Amino acid sequence: MNGLSAFMAQNAIKPEEIEFIASKRFVQDGKPIPWRIKPISSDMDEELRKSCTRKVPVPGKKNVFIPETDYQRYLCKLAVACTVFPDLNDKELQDSYGVMGAEALLKRMLLPGELTDYIAKIQEINGFDLDMQDLVDDVKN
Repeated sequence: MNGLSAFMAQNAIKPEEIEFIASKRFVQDGKPIPWRIKPISSDMDEELRKSCTRKVPVPGKKNVFIPETDYQRYLCKLAVACTVFPDLNDKELQDSYGVMGAEALLKRMLLPGELTDYIAKIQEINGFDLDMQDLVDDVKN
């Protein structure tokens, strides 16, 4: 078998949804309800980043701009895009929290620590979980 065939779309392992307990405060039958999350494509990630990036002028340089990304906004949009359940775009759910929009709902539903843990899990399933030591260890092996 040609080594390149492993890279063909039909041979790539498809990313799966996973379950994650985003908060122990949402329970059913005394047990926390897991949220379902999935990774997004690189194209979708690029769209999210672009939507959170603006050009700001460079002080002292006329007509020179640099891109500036609002990473808090990006991470929230990433979390929303990866969330399968609960449906953060559900109007009834948003109304129950008195918010409009999926990002606002996510921030209202989760406590700050829960949101931080949730975003960390979202980053992990999208492949952003490798730190520099992991990369060094991989290179050594």
